[in-house]
Amino acid sequence: MVQTPTMPGTPGRTGAFSLPNILTYGRILAVPAIVACYMYDSYAGRWLALAIFIIASVTDFLDGYLARLWHQQSAIGRMLDPIADKLLVATTLLLLASDNTVAGWSLIAAIIILVREVAVSGLREFLAGVQVSVPVTRLAKWKTTMQMVALGFLIAGPAGDRLFSGVDVMGGEFGVITYVGLLLLWISALVTLYTGYDYFRAGIRHIISEDM
Repeated sequence: MVQTPTMPGTPGRTGAFSLPNILTYGRILAVPAIVACYMYDSYAGRWLALAIFIIASVTDFLDGYLARLWHQQSAIGRMLDPIADKLLVATTLLLLASDNTVAGWSLIAAIIILVREVAVSGLREFLAGVQVSVPVTRLAKWKTTMQMVALGFLIAGPAGDRLFSGVDVMGGEFGVITYVGLLLLWISALVTLYTGYDYFRAGIRHIISEDM
């Protein structure tokens, strides 16, 4: 019996060109687009960068949801999905630091997030090699959502502050949009530390059990 080919992205299709994987590719391609718009150095560039960032963030939810719904999980999707997430977050944080939207003490929050992402990636690779699985917790999913919201506010930054030009925070040091973004960034960093503990606890427990 000859199987009739299905269109890309329709339920039942798996492989490199399923819709969930295409969404993941799009999120990776969104990263240089965000950089280009942000570096345009204008309020219009920030709004355009924010629009692309929001679309990319939505695909982060959609690709996994559709892959599970349509049973289209694939090896390339499992590999590229976390890479796309980390590229999006890390690149955005670097852009925000480059023009001092994130500066001073707030850089510590950004560094916490970046260090945790790198460390957990290495630990996941180690645990996968010894066939130990650490499921993603509900709190970790909320952490990711909070990170994306915080970065969205910060990308808007001064452009968003102009919409509330009459509202000053901390003696005029921050506009309201930037302030909300920095506050959420700190909360995300603290939650990031807590969720990262789960991964390290599993890794350390396994290492100790092997050495005993």
